Amino acid sequence: MNNQITQAQIDAYQENGFVVIEDFLNTEELEYWRTSVTQALADRKGLKIPGKKGNIDESDGINEDSDYYTKVFDQSINLWQTSETMKKIMFDERIGKMVSDLSGSDGVRIWHDQALIKRPWANPTSWHLDTPYWSFSDKRAMSIWVALDDVTLENGCLFFLPGTHKLTTFENPSIGKNMDAIFSFYPEFKERKSQPVVIKAGTCSCHNGLTVHGAHANMTPGFRRAMTCAFMPDGSTFNGIPNVLPDSYLKTLKVGDVLNNNDQNPLIYKK
Repeated sequence: MNNQITQAQIDAYQENGFVVIEDFLNTEELEYWRTSVTQALADRKGLKIPGKKGNIDESDGINEDSDYYTKVFDQSINLWQTSETMKKIMFDERIGKMVSDLSGSDGVRIWHDQALIKRPWANPTSWHLDTPYWSFSDKRAMSIWVALDDVTLENGCLFFLPGTHKLTTFENPSIGKNMDAIFSFYPEFKERKSQPVVIKAGTCSCHNGLTVHGAHANMTPGFRRAMTCAFMPDGSTFNGIPNVLPDSYLKTLKVGDVLNNNDQNPLIYKK
């Protein structure tokens, strides 16, 4: 695993709100991740997330009643909770240290993992932010996005608006049908040039949860598979948004409580 972060990568991440790490996984590791994700999804039998009645609500940004949104991507959350293999992958301390180095967090907890799969001819993912959907509010929150297939301009690559994490807030513009809906919240970004992230399988991108990003439609007959994980700085507190937290756990929380339950948000790295 290519998890040794350079100062140049830290500087790029802090300046742009994202950074690409080439060859994050070697050939053998990539195959292991692919096999593990495939089996974990099969074992789920269509369950999107453990511990929730039905699917999570619009706090995840997707209105699942719409036929449009069901064709943006297939989403399966917290595979580590139902797959020992995915647990081994996501609990890797090397990943936690990488997140700590980039984000500046002394301690790193898993917020949630997430398989994101664009099916053939899938719709685009409109510009959005991540952190405003989550149950904590911290500007250091970040995600890694690992390509399990080659990601191209044609099959749904990510795009970022560089530097936007410095100016965005925790307001929650939903993932809508219109790509330009984000600009009703942040009109100052309308003239900003986007940057596509075309990467090969095994490479990953890391992005701040307040960096504006989206993804192309899949204009091919093939799949575009990615495995992602969102990370929460240790010490983060509950902001009242349910998001992916299990119903039973939510009953025990009040706003301001520290989210330090290792059964739900395990600590994978501490300086």
